[in-house]
Amino acid sequence: MAFLYDVVDSLKGAVIAAFIVFCLVFRVIGVEGDSMFPTLRDGDWVAVSGLSLNIDRGDVVISTQPWERNVPIVKRVIAVGGDTVDIDFAAGSVYVNGELLNEPYINSPTTLSYDVKFPVTVPEGFVFLMGDNRGDSLDSRSSHIGFVDERYILGEVYMRIFPTGDWKIDDYE
Repeated sequence: MAFLYDVVDSLKGAVIAAFIVFCLVFRVIGVEGDSMFPTLRDGDWVAVSGLSLNIDRGDVVISTQPWERNVPIVKRVIAVGGDTVDIDFAAGSVYVNGELLNEPYINSPTTLSYDVKFPVTVPEGFVFLMGDNRGDSLDSRSSHIGFVDERYILGEVYMRIFPTGDWKIDDYE
């Protein structure tokens, strides 16, 4: 009977520890859609940490900002508050503060435009997000998403959990 008590006590401790880790340290979130291809694919599961929300250009983040579909989105931070974004849709090029971005992570050039007119300056406390699959991503180029309030950033994607064996999320700055 003492052995059973020890097993139950150990399991209880493990469950509490797992609960603390998953609630406070990181969350596991499933990726829906192909807007972040090739970095992330539909059906991937990622670990998202909200411990340090020091948001930088190039970070892959999860946003819970309300929009018409009312689901979290995963996108890359292109610009932060105070930055000016300009997009040359004919050339497929993105500029931040007048400098052409080196974007080795994108699937195709940025030729798809929505209703936002460029150049735009990102307000303080907001970020400009874009998917890596620029031809199949509803992001800050559209007023449906627009600038994303930093308070709605759930966290930064740190690693892919599933599929196993392909853990790394490349950081590009």
